[in-house]
Amino acid sequence: MTFADHVRAALDELPPHLAAALQNLAVVIEDENADDPDLFGLYHGVPLPERGDMAGMLPDKISIYRIPLEECFPNPDELREEIRVTVLHELAHYFGLDEDRIADLGYD
Repeated sequence: MTFADHVRAALDELPPHLAAALQNLAVVIEDENADDPDLFGLYHGVPLPERGDMAGMLPDKISIYRIPLEECFPNPDELREEIRVTVLHELAHYFGLDEDRIADLGYD
C-alpha cells in the first residue's frame, strides 16, 4: 500500500456516524510542515463546535506529513498504525477535542 492508501484507509475505517459528520473538510498529504518539520499532522480550521454559518467558506484542512512519518516509522506496520493515529488525532481537533482529551483517548 502507498502512503496515500494508508491515509484513505484510516478515513474509510471511520464509524459511519463520524464519517457522516465530516463537512467542508479536506485531508491532504504534504511532504512536511515548513515551520515544524517533525510534525506528523496539523488541523487548519474552525473546530466543529465553534462554527457558525460557514456558507461560502473554504474547507478546513487536515495536513498529514509524509516525510516525518516515514522517517520515524520505517516498519510498514508501524507506519500504517501511526498514520491512522495521526489522522484520528487531527480529526479529533476538527471535532473540537483538546490535547488532553485526545491523550485520554490514546491518540496522542
